[in-house]
Parts: sequence; structure tokens; C-alpha cells
Amino acid sequence: MDKRVFLSVFILLVLVSILSMSQMTPWLYWTLLPEEQMDYIVGEASGEEAWHTIMETAGYVRDRRSDEYEGTFVESKYIYNQLKHYGLPGAEIVRFPGGDTWDGIKGELWEISPNRKKLASYRDMAAMLASGSTDTDVEAELVWVGRGTKEEITKASVNGKIVVTEGSLSSVYREACTNQGALGIVAISTVGADWDPLQMSFRGIRGRRSTEEDQTPKFGFQLPRREGKFLKARLLRGEKITVHAIVEAKTETYEMQDVICHIPGTDPGAGEIIFSAHLYEGYIKQGANDNKSGSAGILEVARVLHTLIKDGKLPRPKRTMRFLWGPEFSGTGPWVKANKDIMAKTLCNINMDMVGEWLSKHQSFMCLMRTTYGNAHYINDVMENYYRYVGEGNRERIQNRSGVERVPHRIVAPSGADEPFYYSIETHYGASDHEIFNDWSVGVPGVMMIVWPDKWYHLSGDNADKADPTQMKRVAIIGAAAAYTIANADDDMAIKIAGETASNGSRRLGHQFVVGLEILNKAESETLAQSYKQARLHVEMAMINEKKTLESILELAQNKTTVGQYIKQMQKTIDTIGKTHLSALQTHMVAVANKFGIKPVKIQLSELEKRAARIIPKPTPLVKMNGYREYRTFIDQVPKEEKDKYPYGRDGIPSTSELQCLINGKRSVLEIRNMLDVQYSRKSNLESVMNYIQILKLAGLISF
Repeated sequence: MDKRVFLSVFILLVLVSILSMSQMTPWLYWTLLPEEQMDYIVGEASGEEAWHTIMETAGYVRDRRSDEYEGTFVESKYIYNQLKHYGLPGAEIVRFPGGDTWDGIKGELWEISPNRKKLASYRDMAAMLASGSTDTDVEAELVWVGRGTKEEITKASVNGKIVVTEGSLSSVYREACTNQGALGIVAISTVGADWDPLQMSFRGIRGRRSTEEDQTPKFGFQLPRREGKFLKARLLRGEKITVHAIVEAKTETYEMQDVICHIPGTDPGAGEIIFSAHLYEGYIKQGANDNKSGSAGILEVARVLHTLIKDGKLPRPKRTMRFLWGPEFSGTGPWVKANKDIMAKTLCNINMDMVGEWLSKHQSFMCLMRTTYGNAHYINDVMENYYRYVGEGNRERIQNRSGVERVPHRIVAPSGADEPFYYSIETHYGASDHEIFNDWSVGVPGVMMIVWPDKWYHLSGDNADKADPTQMKRVAIIGAAAAYTIANADDDMAIKIAGETASNGSRRLGHQFVVGLEILNKAESETLAQSYKQARLHVEMAMINEKKTLESILELAQNKTTVGQYIKQMQKTIDTIGKTHLSALQTHMVAVANKFGIKPVKIQLSELEKRAARIIPKPTPLVKMNGYREYRTFIDQVPKEEKDKYPYGRDGIPSTSELQCLINGKRSVLEIRNMLDVQYSRKSNLESVMNYIQILKLAGLISF
């Protein structure tokens, strides 16, 4: 390489590395929206209003009454009434068929000998009664079975007794009650015992009998660690304790209830943005943070934007903003399936799940879970812009210590915490309703806002006292600003978003470059060739993803030519930076080879990889024809003997969902495999990837 060229490349590499590592400039904080519009959004957003929604819908875990199952659930009614109160258009409760669910009515466990005292009550703490417990009125002796292994249970002779364990409630129940004739189980919770001994998970049992002839009721109770340790100590020292267990339960028929509304745009054909949050996660568990906080968050976003637009402080955007509350997956899925026409014009999804936690209490971060490479989209960078503004603007830096407030843009609720906004921009994670939108059959890129870690995740202590009005205010600001940015985007905003995306993309490429260096640093002489291939893939696939992300911005443009030319220039910037990183990786590979005393390696494709590089799968209309996930019916119709010709195994593909989303009629099978491998720790088997794609072809879902 010419010395001048090498020097230029080296300087560019150094500059990019510096940019990728740099933090906010202490005196410069920016948003995509103008400052005046941001001030309106910040001023209107109320953390207290959102916190009140959490308190009203999940101040505590209550016993759900039968009339709710027969009519409208309390939470659905509250959200709907608030939407009507705020004057939001299109407020409606949409109902879909549901199913049957266990419903506890009463559950008490009394010690009757040698003392008389209540040990557990469904009324006191709903998690104390295991779901699935059947009607019971029985007196029996308690017996300790430790962790509840089969040997411990057999040794304890549990037939006709009630077992007490520190093991898993469901597995110990299965062995002790179903297999060995115990009447019921009392499980001492061990979750969170080191920091909160009052916590219990919401657990269930299958209330079945051990035989068809055995009609003995079966039940399960839980005790928190603090209370259970006394019972454990008494049993271990040989006390004979007799208890009276009383349970009343029944099966209720429920329906799926989705609450919806929208803020109409001026141009019905310009596309939409949709917010989602699950209002229910089953009907027994009622978590304040999981997920009444997300439901409260998008409600506050709806109120803020509607109010500001109605009052003329924000111009009405040309794109519609839609809002959806419902049961997680089970309610969101049917609505999405029933509204294929809306999904076809929806640009992106913002999902809020567990967003209200008091960050310092939980020792947590407010995370943004980005989309995968299969759904590359500018929503990631729009969201990051506002995460950064709130996060960097609400921390004190030594350079700003002389100011009155000492933080550049203080956003604090009157009754909330005055603390930094600890945030983190993360790679994709699913397990919430944004996955419905990201699905191959829907194709709406979706991100998730979520706090993690959550100390009270799925525990009995997930109550409103763990939520913070300041956190809710900040979450509502981020959501509202991001959605409005996209909803009202014109060509100038599209160019701003493209510039922001290219800037962030440069930093992300720098990260992948470092990943590649580390892969090479860990290589051995015999693995250097494969390590070099993998190191380059991290940069090469990131380049493809960044350019695809920039390309997605074109959907916002009115003048496709002008905006398109700008985007192409930004894509060239990504190419230049990426190629510089690849050149540097080659230099590093040579250095590693020299260390081992071997020749520099070259990238060589196997025969299978060459074959995979020639196959380009393209989705057919069947993928989206029947709506959310209905493409699976076509896979199911492929005869077993045909499927057996193409074994793929779950271990051979880290994510079939992502594999499907990567099929766009332009990527080869090899490129799809490569994009999978740089996103997941578990690597693909190329033969498995090719076989799975063959099954999709047999199902008529793709063509070559």
C-alpha cells in the first residue's frame, strides 16, 4: 500500500475511533425536534398523572371479581374512560374470543395444633395461593421434604399429608401430590431472599388427581422467606404440626379486551406510528411495573400529544399516531391480525414494557432494545436521540458545577426522584409485544423501552411503591418526542435523521471493529483463518445493516430524489469507514500471524458456502396473506416425509424468526447465515440454515 494512502487511512481510523469513544460535549445537547417543541413536550408531560394510572390499576394485587369476567375488566374500563376524558379520537374497547382461566376466591391455611394461627391467606397476599388449586377443606399433618427431590419425598412418607419444601412449588407438587399421594404443598419462597425476604413469585400447579379414582382435592400455598423460616425450623426440630387448608376456586371464561385510540394525521396515506403496551399478563398477576407502567406510559404519551396538538402548540402531523393496550401477545396478536390494512401502512412500533421503575432503587438502567438486522430501521436512532438528550442532560458534570441546577436540562417530576437518568442502548431482545410487529408476517420494525434489571420482576412486591413519577415523566417525553418526530417528518427532518443515523452508525461500526480485534486476539494459529473470517463479518454485516437503516429513511421523504441523494452520500460514508476498519483488521491479522510464525491467512469459502452464496430466497405473498403468524399453517401442511429430508434442528439456527426476517429477495443464504452469526452468541450450522429455507420453499413461502 502507498505510504500516503496508508497514512490517510490510519488518520481516518484514529478519528473514527475517537468519535466512537467520545461522550457528550458538556455544553452541547441537541434533539431532532426544535427546542421550542421540546419545551412544550417536557412541560406538558406529567409523571404524577402517569403514576396515578399505575396506582389506580395496580396499587395492589386484588381479587378479580366475577362481574369483570362477565363484562369489562377494571383496567380496560379505566384506560378507556381516561381516553374519553382526555378527548382522544377513536377510543374503543375491541373484544376477541379468549378462553378459560383459574380464579381464586378464597385460600387460607391455619395451624390448628399445637397452636391456632393463620399461616397463609389469599386475601393477605394473592401469591400465597397457587393458581390451579382446587376446592379444599382438609385437616392434615405437615411434613418437611427439604428441596423436594424424589428421594426426600419418598423418605418422608407423604401420603395423606401436606408437604413443606424450599424447592420448586410445581415440580415438588407433581412428585409429592400427583405421584405419591400428598394432599397439598406449602412452598417457602427463596426468590430475593438476600435482599427482600417478603417476596414470592406467582406460581401455579396442575390441580389434577394422581388417579381417576382419587378425587382428593389438591392445592398449593406459598410463604415468603421471612415467615417460612419459622415453620421450617419447627419441623426440623421434630414438632408435629397439624393444619387446616381451605380453598375455594372456580374456572372463569374470559375474553381478550384491547383498548385503542389514535391521533389522526392530516394525510391518511402518509403512514402511521403505533404504540403498544400490555395491560394484562394473565388475569391473576397484576404487576405495577410489569406492565401497568408501560400502559401508563403510552397513555401519558397519548394525552401529551393530543393536548399539545389540540391547543395549537404542536402542528398536527401528517402521519397518524395509534395506541394499543391489551393482553400480552394473546390480545395484541389478534388485533394486529384483524388490522392488516393498518399494519401495511404502519412505519414502526414503540413498545413500553416495565418502564416505571425507580432506577436507583432497582440499581437499573432504562434500556432501549433495538431492532434486529432483519428489521433495520431509523426508529432506533430517533429513539436514541431522545434517550441521549434526557440521559446526558440530567447528569451533573464537573464542567457544569457552577450552574444553579448543575444539570443542563433538568427533567424531574414534583414528587419524583431527583437523580440521573441511567440509560443504555442495547441490541435486540424480544419477549414482549414488539415481537408481534417485528414478525415476518407483519414487517413493522418495533423497539422496546424497558428497565433492567428489575428486582421485583414477576414477584409479589411489584407494587406502585417501586415506580417513580420522574421516571414516568422522562419515559413519556422520550416516547412522545420520538413519535412526533416521525409523524411530522418532512424532507428536512428526513435529512436530519439520516445525518444522526450515519453518526451513530459510525460509532456502531467502531464497536464492531473492536469486536473483530478481540476475535483475532483470542485466535490460535490453527483457528486464525476462521477467526479472521468471523472478525471481518462483524464489520461487513454491520455495514450492510447501517446502509439498510439509512435506506429506510426514504419512506419519510416527499422529494425522493433530493433526500435519496443525501442518503446515498451517507451510505458512502459508512462504506468508507467500514472499509477502513476492514483494512485495519487485515493489518491486525498479519500481526497475529507473525506472532504465531505463520503466513497471513486468506478468506476462503467452502463448497457449501459457495453454493449458499448463489441462492437468493424471496418471500411470496403467502407470508402476509392471512396476517400475524398465519404463515405457520403452510409450514404445517408440508408432509412429514418431505420435512424429514431437510433436518435443521433448533441448535443449528439461533433464531428462525430472525432468519425469516432476513429473507428479502436480495440477500443470499450465505449472507443470511452471516447476519445471524454476528447477532447471536450461538452460531448457525449452514446446512441447517439451507434445510430450513428449503422447508419454507416447500411451504410456498419463498421462491428462489
